[in-house]
Amino acid sequence: MTSPFRAATTLTTLEHSVSEGSFAAAIDSTWTIGPKVHGGTMLAICAAAAKRQLGEDDLQPLAVSVSYLNAPDPGEVALTTIVRKRGKQVSNVDVEMTQGGRTAVRAVVTLGRPDGEPPRHEVESSLASMPVEPPESTRAIGGDHPMASIVHVGKGCDMRIEPSSAHFLTGNQGESEIRMWVRPRPGDEEDIDTAVLFALMTGDICAPVTMNRGMFGWAPTVQLTAYLRKQPAPGWLRVAASSTVIGGTWFEEDHLVLDSTGAVVVQSRQLAMVPR
Repeated sequence: MTSPFRAATTLTTLEHSVSEGSFAAAIDSTWTIGPKVHGGTMLAICAAAAKRQLGEDDLQPLAVSVSYLNAPDPGEVALTTIVRKRGKQVSNVDVEMTQGGRTAVRAVVTLGRPDGEPPRHEVESSLASMPVEPPESTRAIGGDHPMASIVHVGKGCDMRIEPSSAHFLTGNQGESEIRMWVRPRPGDEEDIDTAVLFALMTGDICAPVTMNRGMFGWAPTVQLTAYLRKQPAPGWLRVAASSTVIGGTWFEEDHLVLDSTGAVVVQSRQLAMVPR
């Protein structure tokens, strides 16, 4: 498919629902980590539902704050939306995602118009020195890549880990930071609304940084907030995930996403559980 992420974020109206603003989405098994739906994909689908319910094409999801209550399986999910505010600059929509009668996600989506002008002030990150495109020798996550059997998301986009940051792939330990290049499929990149949702999804795209500290296994996200700072330019996205404090039970993970021009397009922070 040339637009697999648009397929995942395309919604149909639930005409027989008792609630106004109710939709359905069909999540393919591509958008899973292990057997369960990828958290960043669920965030993007909630953002799509909020934008659809608001019905204003020029608005984009500027901030999406998600609490994860249950991990859904791939397949159909239902989304219910409530518009909390319609404003000239900022609007707010609540979204609840359910599957089989169980609430999987509750989200608060803030919509508005992202910055279009150059920033008035910006502190350059170390990510800016990363090559804009991955070297040809960098392997895509797919085929016989050691992560491909778990990270199925690599089937729906092009994902490549920056080798020097992925200490866990060589059996070593290192800094709690992992860097990647990610690019959507051509059809997803060409559609601006899908490109925005894809960029928000990459705010949860990296492997848990706990792996670089020798802690493997499922690191469930409890809460995730992603900010859209600018609409992404076509091309590769550079992503860095990092953590400052890995505790006994909890750790935070921050994602920074730059587009092909070097602009910051997404920032995110999540609270997750250290693998057992």
